[in-house]
Amino acid sequence: MTPYGKTAQHAIAAMSRLAEVYAEQRRLNSADIAQSRDLPKPVVAKVLTVLSQAGLVVGSPGPGGGYALARPPEQIRLIDISQLFDRQEDALSCPFGPRHCGTGSPCPLHHQLEAIRERLAAFLTSNTLAVFAAGEKPGPLSLPLISGS
Repeated sequence: MTPYGKTAQHAIAAMSRLAEVYAEQRRLNSADIAQSRDLPKPVVAKVLTVLSQAGLVVGSPGPGGGYALARPPEQIRLIDISQLFDRQEDALSCPFGPRHCGTGSPCPLHHQLEAIRERLAAFLTSNTLAVFAAGEKPGPLSLPLISGS
């Protein structure tokens, strides 16, 4: 279970594999990454292209080529990856419809949904690929999962 979309999941999984081999200065091709993470090869190739265009990975073609992180794992936050694939919403989508929250009293779920969104943002911002590279402990979360209304 992950709190972000499927393509972002695949991108973080691919990047986590590159983080694991970063200290060894190894390059991996998309097939190696896909196999090691049990991901579809075409999806991995596609996300690596986006990650390369964003400057998070570097690639080199040919024999001995492949992909590597563009900078150390501790300098790449999960949000740097996920925001390339998931649309970041500033406003909540109210379960009571688009005209409910923001036009009067918030819906009964508004504050809880806002707390969840803030917690997810904190999680993605406070954790880097270093958790995969060196077994670093995940970043702390200071927000409660559910807050009162």
